Order: sequence, then structure tokens, then C-alpha cells
Amino acid sequence: MLFSKIQWAPSDTLFKIGSFGVHYYSLMFVVAFSLGLYLMKKMYEKEKVSVEYVEPLLFYVVIATVLGARLGEVFFYSWGYYQNHLIEILLPIRALEGSSFLFGLIDGYEFTGFRGLASHGATIGILIGLYLYQKQYNYKPLIWILDRLVIPVSLGAALVRVGNFFNSEIVGNYTGNNFGVVFLNRREIAPRHPAQLYEAIGYIILFFLLRYLYNNKVNRPNGYLFGMFFVVLFSVRFLVEFVKVSQGGFETYIPLLSTGQWLSIPMILFGLFFMFKKSNSNQ
Repeated sequence: MLFSKIQWAPSDTLFKIGSFGVHYYSLMFVVAFSLGLYLMKKMYEKEKVSVEYVEPLLFYVVIATVLGARLGEVFFYSWGYYQNHLIEILLPIRALEGSSFLFGLIDGYEFTGFRGLASHGATIGILIGLYLYQKQYNYKPLIWILDRLVIPVSLGAALVRVGNFFNSEIVGNYTGNNFGVVFLNRREIAPRHPAQLYEAIGYIILFFLLRYLYNNKVNRPNGYLFGMFFVVLFSVRFLVEFVKVSQGGFETYIPLLSTGQWLSIPMILFGLFFMFKKSNSNQ
């Protein structure tokens, strides 16, 4: 047969020494930020902008990504749980049955790392972080920085979805045929859509498209690449949601679409505005 199911049962840990382990999901974040640093330095060197600005940029992006993604998960998808577990919002722990938190001592909690992260929240967090960054390091307009930053961010988004695939999380619906991935570590026997890989492939294509447009400059307004990033990335997210298992959120109160799709619509419109707005300055 042309298509056949793939049985997938990886460990989510690359290696382990005692109780300490390096998880693939965390590794994908490290690789994403490292590649982002490398790509931004190359672009700054090419355009004769001091690379000294890149490392503080990375710092702002890392903090904004983690905080934004975490708060997005809490308030967009899981407030019903976190309203009763406030201590877990900003700490990488999860309560065991009968746990308590007294006088700064944690009892009955397990270390989980930051597993609950939402891409829409990360997007909002990065925009706020970059606004603050540009206020402190006012060497270029904010939109100039955004037009370049979206290139490594699109690649980073793909790597994060690969990490989700290793974790067997954010899975797709059952395919109903022999095509798909059987996530054995979820104790399943039927194949599902590899929704994580669908998104990853879409984001990699977006990365190469943005990189091509950046290297082949034409008379485009500032903000065009930034806008295209929003339109394409969140269109991919919107479409993949049709074959993805619900992640919860407010879709029970606002039906027809999933929470991820409702959140993607304003992001797409936001991107269209920047792609087609009139500007007196060009790339």
C-alpha cells in the first residue's frame, strides 16, 4: 500500500542521569533559540547593524515566549484547572493527590517542566516583549526588527511541533483507515493524523518562503514579511485544527470552531493589515 500506519512509541527523554533528564521538547526549544540567534546575527551582519543588539534581543524573546505561552495556556485553555492551582501557573510543577504548599515548602508536587504552552499566548508575549526591547534599544523601528525576527520564529515553531510529536501530545483525530500514526505510548491501536507534523511541515515551508523573500528584496512595504508570517502560520494552524483533537478552552461556549481556530482568526486579519497597508518606507 502507498500509505501505511506508523507505530510510534518514543521516549520523551533524550538521555537521563539519575533523576535528571534532557527531554526532546526542551531540546527543541534550545535548538530553536540557538538557530534564531545564529540567523539574526547573520541578518544583522548582512545589513551592517551591530550584532551586539542580538543577544539582548534573544533574552527578551526567550522570556516573552515562555511567559506568554504559559499564560496563554492558563487563560485560553485551562483556567478551570489553574484557578484552583495558582502556584502551578509560573512554576514547572504539578500537584499530586493530597499535595500542599506551606511556608515556601512544596510537598506532594512533581516536577514536570513547562509542558502546558500555547502558541497564541507566545505570539502575544513576543510582541509585548519586543515593544519593550525596542524602547530600550532604539536602533531601528520595531517593524524592521519584526520583519526579520519572523524568519527564525517560523523555523522555531516547526521545531516545537516536532517536540510535541516526540511527546505524543497535541495529536490528531483518528484517521479511520490505515494511514496515520499509532501513538503506542498512549496505549492506542488505531492510527491518528500526525497533526503536529502537518503543522511542522507548514511552518518549515513558511520559513523558506520568508527567507526567500528577505533575500530577494523588491519594493515591499515595511511590515510585509511580518504580516505574511501571521497570515500563513495561523492559516496553517486554522486548517490543521480540523483534524486535531480538541485542546479544550472556550469552544464549549462559542461553538462551530475550536478555540485554536477562534484565536487564529484575529491573528490572520492582523497579518493581512500589515501585508496590504500603505507605507511610505520600504524594505
